[in-house]
Amino acid sequence: MFFLDHLDTNRQGHLTIDGVDTLALAEEYGTPLYVMSEAAIRENCRRYRDSMERFYGGRGMVAYASKAFCCKAICRLVMEEGLGLDVVSAGELYTARAADFPMERVVFHGNNKTPDELVMALEYGVGRIVVDNLTELRLLDTLAAARGTAAPVMLRVKPGIDAHTHSFIRTGQIDSKFGFALETGEALSAVQEALKAPHLRLLGLHCHIGSQIFDIEPFCHAAKVMLEFMGLICRETGAALPELNLGGGFGIPYIQENDPVPYCRYMEKVSGVVKETCGKLGFPTPFILIEPGRSIVGTAGITLYRVGAVKTIPGVRTYVSVDGSMADDPRYALYQADYTFTSALRAEEPKTQVVTVAGRCCESGDLLGENVLLQEVEPGELIGVFCTGAYHYSMASNYNRIPRPPVVLVGEDGPRVIVRRETLEDLIRCDL
Repeated sequence: MFFLDHLDTNRQGHLTIDGVDTLALAEEYGTPLYVMSEAAIRENCRRYRDSMERFYGGRGMVAYASKAFCCKAICRLVMEEGLGLDVVSAGELYTARAADFPMERVVFHGNNKTPDELVMALEYGVGRIVVDNLTELRLLDTLAAARGTAAPVMLRVKPGIDAHTHSFIRTGQIDSKFGFALETGEALSAVQEALKAPHLRLLGLHCHIGSQIFDIEPFCHAAKVMLEFMGLICRETGAALPELNLGGGFGIPYIQENDPVPYCRYMEKVSGVVKETCGKLGFPTPFILIEPGRSIVGTAGITLYRVGAVKTIPGVRTYVSVDGSMADDPRYALYQADYTFTSALRAEEPKTQVVTVAGRCCESGDLLGENVLLQEVEPGELIGVFCTGAYHYSMASNYNRIPRPPVVLVGEDGPRVIVRRETLEDLIRCDL
């Protein structure tokens, strides 16, 4: 009935996730409630891992981008599936360490890592530190020298590619806070300095062109540009860098009209570009890394809300207010992101009403969706929002001092809480 395999309805017409009644989940755990399908997450991990094996002969690593959704249970899950982990802060790195994630499979990003974070990465033995700028490059060399070690680094490069996505989530063009620019010669200068730094070990290059991308061509173009730059580096310096990280940004179907490229087609086409370009350049095929985050967990998650007031303004719109808000789903406020909504109680019934789903925060812009198709819901009814597994819990806040919802993972043994609901006591824990 739905465009996601793990969502269905039962005999009562209720929305289910992996066969579990969402009404029962809301009754047991309360609302708002994030729910994740363990089977869907594992299947997505395996598709990427198997594609890497098929098209690169195992000479690569899939690193789950933990900014999409990070907690100890997810770190353990992707570790069990043989993936690496992309982190961007001390908090994400600390979470990985607490989950006993192997540090050699960790990639540490960030455009302004603090000295403490860099020391933490060195002490933990992180496998790759992606350096964003010359200040960080020189600081890391100094910090590594003080510890008598050589830091394993990659340099983040802006390939100058417009990924045709939202302006807030384009990162590959020259006007970006991330990385070294190719066009200005900045990237080559950074490579030359990194190669001369006595306490840095330059492993390769990294790029990332944006997020929620549905077209394969920008990724192919990025791979070609980066490999040609690696060929130039080899000619100019004699260094054949052994690794290339092509980032992530693969789109997911928030609504049925979205049409993402199957992962295997992306991997097949980009791998073809990699092999062809390396062949033309006479350059050895590097170890390839990719960093899917959203596309591993995004579709696996739903959020359940309880309807409060339903307010119709004649000739204007109907507001359906829920017990969630921009505090637990900020993406509509940030990006006007589209979502699929349904009544969890009457999920099989046709959607006959166009509504605005409003949050409970004291903010006129606190909306979860406008012009949303929905059944004619009543106060007290449960509604579900699809594809909320990425960037929802991760970006959640305590605006208006609202506790963050829990996360429930539905697996073979049934549902279990992997992040507990915050309490009012949690909200004042740091107050003095």
